[in-house]
Amino acid sequence: MRLSDLADTSMATPAPPLADPSAAAEHEFAVLLGEFRRTAVLVPIDPYGSPWTAEHGGVRWICAFSNEESLARFARAQGEAAREWEYRTILGARLLDVLVPKLTAASGAPAGVALDAGSDDGMVFPPVEGVVPDSAVVDLGGGA
Repeated sequence: MRLSDLADTSMATPAPPLADPSAAAEHEFAVLLGEFRRTAVLVPIDPYGSPWTAEHGGVRWICAFSNEESLARFARAQGEAAREWEYRTILGARLLDVLVPKLTAASGAPAGVALDAGSDDGMVFPPVEGVVPDSAVVDLGGGA
């Protein structure tokens, strides 16, 4: 399954016409987030039995893949296609609601999920309000 396959058009609610491009983008992200939360994805396991993660931009990203082909492309890009990659199938909601807060608490650094990392169809689910539980949300230091 590719990221573009996550939004099943037969189940998706058509977006209302939105004049504001940022509102349209927020609506599209909300639809993709909902589909991700309901979809089982593949999460590679590191040699220590933990989800495979990568640090980028100060965020610890749990790497998840929509299918074995996407995981294999990632393994090749890492130069590790020859080794066997152990993975778990995990519901997107469990990644966001359980594993992201656990990783955040354990590392003291913000965490999110990177789906199909390194592919043209990849996307990130960052540690922001509305995506992860409040305990894992990054405080951007803004205020009213």
